[in-house]
Parts: sequence; C-alpha cells; structure tokens
Amino acid sequence: MSLLAATSIAATGTEPAMQWIDLGLTKGIDLGFFELRWYSLAYLAGIVLGYWHLTRMIKAPGAPMAQRHAEDLFFYCTLGIILGGRFGYALFYRPELFVSFGGDGWVSWELLRLWDGGMSFHGGVLGVLAAIAWVGLRAGLSFLRVADYIAVCVPFGMFFGRLANFVNGELWGRATDVAWAMEFCDLRHSETECLTSGLARHPSQLYQAGLEGLALIVILLYLFWRTRARYRPGLLV
Repeated sequence: MSLLAATSIAATGTEPAMQWIDLGLTKGIDLGFFELRWYSLAYLAGIVLGYWHLTRMIKAPGAPMAQRHAEDLFFYCTLGIILGGRFGYALFYRPELFVSFGGDGWVSWELLRLWDGGMSFHGGVLGVLAAIAWVGLRAGLSFLRVADYIAVCVPFGMFFGRLANFVNGELWGRATDVAWAMEFCDLRHSETECLTSGLARHPSQLYQAGLEGLALIVILLYLFWRTRARYRPGLLV
C-alpha cells in the first residue's frame, strides 16, 4: 500500500477509490510496426456484427429491402459513421482541426488523423441518417422502415464503443462516493503520464455499455423478433 493510500485511510477511515490506471489497460495491441487500437476494433466489431444481424433480419417476412440494399447500406453507413463521426467531432468540439496541418508522419492534416482519436457519436448518427436517405432515395425504399432495421443494429456498436471508452479512460462520469467509484486520469492522460484530480467518479462508460448496449439489444431484438413492431414504420427508431 502506498503512503498516500495509507494516509487517506487514516484520515477518512475508508479505503481509497480504485485507480483506473492500476487496471493496466492498454489502448491497443502493439504489432511492432503498427498499433491496433481497441477503439478501432470496437468500431469494426459493431459494424460487422450489425451487418450480420441486418442480413438475418431481411430474411424475415415483411423486410423493406433486399440483400443488395443491405450491402449498399453496409458500405454507406460505414462511410457515414467514420466521416460523420470525425467531421462532427471537429465541428462540435475542435474546429481548429479543419485548419491544422502539424501532424507527424505521412498525413499532416489533423482532421484526417483518425488514429490520434476524436469521434463524435452525434456526427456518426447524422452520417448514418444521410446514408439511409441516400440508399433509400436511389432504390425507392421507405426511409422510416429502413431506419427501423438499422436502429436494431446500432446497440451492438454502442456496446463495444463504450467498452473502448472505458479502456481508453475517457468519458468518465460525475464525482461520487459509491463503492465502485474510480479515479481516472481526468487532468491529463498520455502514454507516460496520468494526472488525476483525486475525485472518484462514476465509471459511466460501463453504465452506458450496459444500458445503451446490452439492454437496448435485448429490448430491440425482442420487439423485432417477438412482436409486430417491424411492420409499424418508425416504431423501432
């Protein structure tokens, strides 16, 4: 036990909060010549699993699209997630990325340096909506009915994405004194440095993984497969 922890126990009579940094989590898998980030794998897992489930859904009676439409949606929604997420992040949070060209390596425009981090959920949603509208317009599909089918697949990505947020030590919650609270590197976090304010916080990433991810997966799958919700346009969105 560290001197700081012992002092905290002596002063408060309680155990100090768990330190996120002590979990020893890494941001990815070091392949030597390249680091494969967990966040990238989370996006990949969510997109692939979502597409797999979409192909199963369109085989059920009443599907508003064919396999070729699902393939188009897979491509354009993936594009919408990546471009919308990145442009949304820059637009909402860091507009200076549009005019920053100080990055190292073969890509200097920081807007395109996705591996440095920075994606917006709201931007990704707008990108997916644009993709649905584009595919639907070209193929004459109902926007709401297609959106219902895509909405059922979204929680897969939410689940993996929020787990990746926790692994990265980002998007923590409010300060709290609950038993499972954690101290994150909420002042500064880099490969070699972790500065914490000393405030124990809710691990809200895990809450969101459970509620926006697992819980929504169960609810939406039940509504789709066990009820007639898929026949009511807009009900699952």
